[in-house]
Amino acid sequence: MRQIVLDTETTGLNPAQGHRIIEIGCVELIDRKLTGNHYHVYINPQREIEAEAIAVHGITNDFLEDKPVFAAIADTFHDFITGAELIIHNAPFDVGFIDHEFRLLGTGRDNLADYCKITDTLVIARAKHPGQKNSLDALCKRYHIDNSSRILHGALLDAEILADVYLRMTGGQRMLSLGVVEGGSIEENSASIRRLSPKRSLLKVIKASATELENHQKKLAEINKKAGVCYWSEDV
Repeated sequence: MRQIVLDTETTGLNPAQGHRIIEIGCVELIDRKLTGNHYHVYINPQREIEAEAIAVHGITNDFLEDKPVFAAIADTFHDFITGAELIIHNAPFDVGFIDHEFRLLGTGRDNLADYCKITDTLVIARAKHPGQKNSLDALCKRYHIDNSSRILHGALLDAEILADVYLRMTGGQRMLSLGVVEGGSIEENSASIRRLSPKRSLLKVIKASATELENHQKKLAEINKKAGVCYWSEDV
């Protein structure tokens, strides 16, 4: 089961008013485990970012000046998410912007639900916690997830946090250390975030020695003699 936890940052709140995506962040889960595979890109929106939006995510027009336009990353982004279940908090917002970007290209990819399953964690949270605050920050507090490094919104950082929230909220657990550098540039923090999802090293397996195996069999035989049966024995 391949799941992609996804978040975007934008120039404003409404694509119908010409607002565009400026950052996409995704982390991959397979069988509810982080793979270390992720997708992250900043995008030149070819328009001004609203001051209110800059106050939320800290991404400026100058920073995006040399970044690729959406058309340049559309194929790689589409390939990364196609066929996966997308985990998104307040999905209509992000899906609306993604559909709008593809609609502008006229490629026929302007309905995300045609090639991805979409799961809205806000809907899940409202069902589990009716009448309570269910923002990402509120859920972090409720599920004891440390998001103290989340000074500003960022698509990849928020996707990492949402992966934690989703797994806790739906029965699994995972711990993260979100090492964003306070006062660091967007590029510095982006590099820091990318280091959060390396390939996890496998757990070290220590096998029993011949002596330990022999003592184990002797103990099983002793239990079998006293109890009449030993359910740990290979013969049972």
